[in-house]
Amino acid sequence: MSINEMQIQGNAPTQALNNRWMEEVKGAIFMAKQFPRDESLAIGRILKACERKTLAEKATYVYQRGNETVKGPSIRLAEAIAQSWGNISSGVIELDQKNGESNCLSYAWDLESNFRDDKIFTVKHERKAQGIIKKLTDPRDIYELVANNGARRKRACILATIPGDIIDAALAKCEETLSKDNEPLQKRLAELLKNFGEIGVTKEMIQKRYSGKAINEKEYAELLGIYNTIKDGMQRTGDFFETKGQTTEPNGTANLNEKLQKKVSKVNANNSDVSN
Repeated sequence: MSINEMQIQGNAPTQALNNRWMEEVKGAIFMAKQFPRDESLAIGRILKACERKTLAEKATYVYQRGNETVKGPSIRLAEAIAQSWGNISSGVIELDQKNGESNCLSYAWDLESNFRDDKIFTVKHERKAQGIIKKLTDPRDIYELVANNGARRKRACILATIPGDIIDAALAKCEETLSKDNEPLQKRLAELLKNFGEIGVTKEMIQKRYSGKAINEKEYAELLGIYNTIKDGMQRTGDFFETKGQTTEPNGTANLNEKLQKKVSKVNANNSDVSN
């Protein structure tokens, strides 16, 4: 796709914004040519960033493909690599919003080599929960939905732009960082279970996934990836765990029936106080 083909059609303010963006891109390309990256230094920065435990814990995501569990670099790691690699422009643009859906463009652009990967996609303003499709009208809900869908495409674009061996080296470094963690597995697992609880995944659901066995380091790493995937809205809770009546919306939305029951109990308690 050429620069002209990426231009956004619309009213005068939209065209003005688009023209400004195009000028910024041209300026960035000029600066990239003036100050090209030193690949050795860039790789060093990437590997140094992967020594941070906070990044290493968020470096992978896990998704289900049939009965197979697949692991790959997360959007967080992709963004960190792009920042350290340098002279990369990436993002997600909402081209237009109409008829209950958003047309969007995600891209990653190596400003030095002029290699670019981009994807145009459509996001319907709806969510499916408990087999029911809910239309979204709140601007914040729509924004979050578009952002979640855009992050997946942006990640793919960045990974297509960065050399594959550098991605592999970053993943290996993150695994090495986690393997050197001196904190006991049980303590790390307890913290992870607490985080899972905040997105609606219970200890019982996790135990059932692993048939009640004690979780080892390999399974802990897999759980980290699953947590990142659900939290970032890449897949739903029900893709990994048996939910039994819980919603399977991204970000681990809690059991709707349980919420309603709590509200009913609260109302009943208030009524009881009034009658007394």
